[in-house]
Amino acid sequence: MEDAEKRTIVLGVSGGIACYKAAELVRLLVQEGFSVQVVMTREAMEFVTPLTFQTLSGRPVATETFSLTQESEIGHIRLAGQAHLLVIAPATANIIGKIAAGIADDLLTTILMATKAGVLIAPSMNVHMFENPILQENIGKLKALGYHFIEPTEGYLACGYEGKGRLPEPEDILEEIRRLLKKKDLIDERLLITAGPNQEPLDPVRYVSNRSSGKMGYALARVGLRRGAKVTLVSGPTSLVPPSGARLISVRTAAEMREAVLQEFANATAVVMAAAVADYRPEQYVSKKLKRAEGPIVLKLQPNPDILRELGERKNGRILIGFAAETEALVKNATKKLREKHLDLIVANDVTQEGSGFEGDTNAATLMDRKGAVHSLPLMSKEELADRIYDYLIEIRNSR
Repeated sequence: MEDAEKRTIVLGVSGGIACYKAAELVRLLVQEGFSVQVVMTREAMEFVTPLTFQTLSGRPVATETFSLTQESEIGHIRLAGQAHLLVIAPATANIIGKIAAGIADDLLTTILMATKAGVLIAPSMNVHMFENPILQENIGKLKALGYHFIEPTEGYLACGYEGKGRLPEPEDILEEIRRLLKKKDLIDERLLITAGPNQEPLDPVRYVSNRSSGKMGYALARVGLRRGAKVTLVSGPTSLVPPSGARLISVRTAAEMREAVLQEFANATAVVMAAAVADYRPEQYVSKKLKRAEGPIVLKLQPNPDILRELGERKNGRILIGFAAETEALVKNATKKLREKHLDLIVANDVTQEGSGFEGDTNAATLMDRKGAVHSLPLMSKEELADRIYDYLIEIRNSR
């Protein structure tokens, strides 16, 4: 991840049963390219040994404020200054209370008091502790001071109770870290993004669809959120988990997608139509399952409304970005679509190229704008491509 290069995350681990999840978070952060310095409280060492975190991070774990060896090797004030983000996961009610009260009686709280970096706190505790008004008052106070929180999830807790208090999954904490560290150059944008396929029903058990997984649209939503935009995601049927913070509107057919997009269009500043909208639907829906018979059957299709063209005719200052999945004459076909549908930018890709088709995590695309510029991009992750698309969106916005 480009934004992770030379970024230092100081991860504070306080004493809770969810410490084991912090180990997985360290692994994910290192895999992403972050430099990770773990700081453990004395209570945390009752659950997981420092050696575990040292092995995963590749760095000595800081545990003592007044250890001459640790202070000379690590330095708590230097740590506070070098951190790009300080994350506490898990964060107990005790550590949250100490931060709110300005207490600095161990290494972690001392670093917290000294840092000017952003702080992300991931609470984890018994449901009744989390609901305690004192804790909620402490959280409210810290939020007002600019501290960031990621909400605990609901479920079965180690203490035997069930409710809100579980530490979020490491992947969700990582995504929040990405969001906090990303440049916020889309903060004034309200993005309307479409994703996934449509399913056009033929009978109660069959439908006409395509191979779109929705991964490109969901990557656009995630990256847009990280860069500060407000995101509405209109999604056809997928198996993907919607990005936290996006407003999700689930649809099935092209007609449903059209209705949702037109309803949200007025509130958007830019529209990115990444969905593989079904061009055709069965002419007739049969209310009972079609039975197998001898010989072939004839399936009649009729065209669906052209949502992209409809948006292009009424965009009224909005930036409109479309996609073109082609199997031949890439530039020619994409240019035709760009002009006919009044797009500001089109993202064209040859789906016959290895790594650039449907369902994968990568894409190789050619970006083309109304001024005739053509930019061919190499194979990259769909999140990297989303970043490139948004860079172009900002250029278009600035040139107006």
